[in-house]
Amino acid sequence: MSADAAAAVREEDAFEVAAVTEWLRENAIDASGIADEPIVKQFTGGASNLTYQLSYPSGRNLILRRPPSGTKAKGAHDMGREFRIQQALAPVFPLVPRMVGHCLDDAVIGSEFYVMERIDGVILRKDIPVGIGLDESATVDRLCDNAIQALVDLHGVDPHASGLAELDRGPGYVERQVGGWIERYRRARTEDVGDFAEVMAWLEAHQPAEQPHAMIHNDYRFDNLVLDREDPTRIVGVLDWELATVGDPLMDVGSLMAYWCQADDPQDVRNIRLQPTDAPGMWTRVQVWDAYAERRGITVPEQDRRFYELFGTFRLAGIAQQIYYRAFHGQTTNPTARFMGIVVHVLDARCRELLG
Repeated sequence: MSADAAAAVREEDAFEVAAVTEWLRENAIDASGIADEPIVKQFTGGASNLTYQLSYPSGRNLILRRPPSGTKAKGAHDMGREFRIQQALAPVFPLVPRMVGHCLDDAVIGSEFYVMERIDGVILRKDIPVGIGLDESATVDRLCDNAIQALVDLHGVDPHASGLAELDRGPGYVERQVGGWIERYRRARTEDVGDFAEVMAWLEAHQPAEQPHAMIHNDYRFDNLVLDREDPTRIVGVLDWELATVGDPLMDVGSLMAYWCQADDPQDVRNIRLQPTDAPGMWTRVQVWDAYAERRGITVPEQDRRFYELFGTFRLAGIAQQIYYRAFHGQTTNPTARFMGIVVHVLDARCRELLG
């Protein structure tokens, strides 16, 4: 987790640090270096689950994750699920953070939470910082190569070997996802955003044959990747496993493409980007698809690419709308949540572009 994104804890998101300190002393998988009370900061970039940095005098740094306050989507913000998935993946996919503890007792901080080790490194946000070693097209190209390879590696994990096969609900994953996100969007829609009716109809009518199921992250993008400080082309961690499951792996690529703004995209799309994929040397969406398909040894026709990208963009609009819903109804003062209303409008236009 990148420390430069951490700031003072928002008043509405504060918790009793002493209570967490005591709980960790008694329940942490590894309690070394956490006897004293930590300095707590909050990561301000996200607007879904709340994420905090716990910095101890010993030099140890942990990350605490908890659900947001206010209305929650059904089935979302399951801390135990996120904890168990990462714990199970650790032996077979070494880029997950090491788990420290999972608390089910709401009395400690007012909600369930889990704690993990902080992975030190660089996280890319909207623009590439000057001087970190990604100033040349060749190094940026290597970063893209490694990022796609990490995704391919994740999709190569055997869910049975990791003990996560139970996440697979069988055939119909794509159909369930399309129907589920249509329903989520309709429930979260506010009066000031579009209805996405045409997009919904197209997605229901043009679902491709489903790929063999694999372990998928479901929110794979650059600002969920931790890069090595000495060699920022190397991926050392993958964060935010809230939506991870077993399903069609091309849904992961479509989700990634929804975030993948490129240099020739409209200015509105570039304005809302969360990652610097429009920088010199970054791959185009076509290059990502081609590299992924080649490494997996599969063919992804143009129509299927269109479907997965459109679904990924619609789903992203749904995620943004769920966050914006809390701001619209006064359930949070997080400025990121308020901004999500603009994001939904831009993604609506992007969906229409994909529909042609």
